Amino acid sequence: MSPRTGRPTSNPKRGRFEIRTSEEDEKMLKYCCEVTGKDQATIVREGIREVYNKLKK
Repeated sequence: MSPRTGRPTSNPKRGRFEIRTSEEDEKMLKYCCEVTGKDQATIVREGIREVYNKLKK
């Protein structure tokens, strides 16, 4: 068996970090996931890009 699993990608996600959140933040993130159908990591990545783009303008 190959040691590599998962689908090949042109944009691998190797970085990893953990954050602590308040209950309110968790509720907002869960709501965003339910409404958009996206997972938590995707919502967080989109938030990072949104703030980054605002700062670069």
